[in-house]
Amino acid sequence: MDFSDTWLFLQQGVLSGLVTGSVYALLAIAIVAVFKTTDVPNFAQGEIFMMAGYVALMLLLVAHLPYALVIPLTLVIVAGGTALFQRVVMERVTGSKGVGVQLVIATLGFAYALKGLVRQTGLGDTPRSLPSLVSSDPVLIGDAALTRLDVAIFMVSMAVMLLLYFMFSRTRIGKAMRAVGMNPRAAQIVGIRLSRIRMMVWAMSGLISAVAALLITPKVLITPDIAHIAILAYAAAIVGGFTSLPGAVLGGLLIGVVENLVGLFISTNAIVVAPFLAILVTLVLRPQGLLGGKPQVKKV
Repeated sequence: MDFSDTWLFLQQGVLSGLVTGSVYALLAIAIVAVFKTTDVPNFAQGEIFMMAGYVALMLLLVAHLPYALVIPLTLVIVAGGTALFQRVVMERVTGSKGVGVQLVIATLGFAYALKGLVRQTGLGDTPRSLPSLVSSDPVLIGDAALTRLDVAIFMVSMAVMLLLYFMFSRTRIGKAMRAVGMNPRAAQIVGIRLSRIRMMVWAMSGLISAVAALLITPKVLITPDIAHIAILAYAAAIVGGFTSLPGAVLGGLLIGVVENLVGLFISTNAIVVAPFLAILVTLVLRPQGLLGGKPQVKKV
């Protein structure tokens, strides 16, 4: 392989990686936001993402609704469903003095329930994909080629991240979420209702997952096993810093780029190993992640 081919592969790998990495970053943000406010890793995040794709499919194929209604309805249904789970299940487990392990098991139960529900509908028997609102015409960026759909995925993902940044930094509800993430007891003392904020964070995580699903499912096939994408989102959160929202974005983009470069320069069979190697290297060199703060020891 000469220099021109290497340069072309490098450009293609980076640009394609940024597209997929932007979706990983969205899911990583959802994971980190829930963890920061509840200290519980949400192991149902991939299934929430998967469910959003099937909700959109049902609205299109069963209800025969136009796409203009499918998109907002999917966002509302998934956000409402995750908020309801937090209120009915997670809040009750917390109120009954449930420990972290019990809360984690609750999220695992939610994941299995969602996957079983999808299989019962019959839609999960055949791989499907959502129709795209954007054409797949090629777009040249440098020497690399993307599609208009790829560009749209990246641009919308970045726009959502900017909106989240604005919400967390400029709005009262965003500042309340940050306060709960930093110090729940102090936030409660100043009048912030923890249960309300936690429910809103879960709803937001569902909303972000639905956006990610609507963006990527016109490009990939939807199956009940598509939830495995959450593994890559967890890798992104760990690499960037599990308590850092900017770190989740950086980690998602890095995992996407590394994954594509490994596939182009080494082997497509090595793609599944790349995220785990990235996690191992990060844990060895910087356990708190690239943008994570200093490790804190909690006194008990």
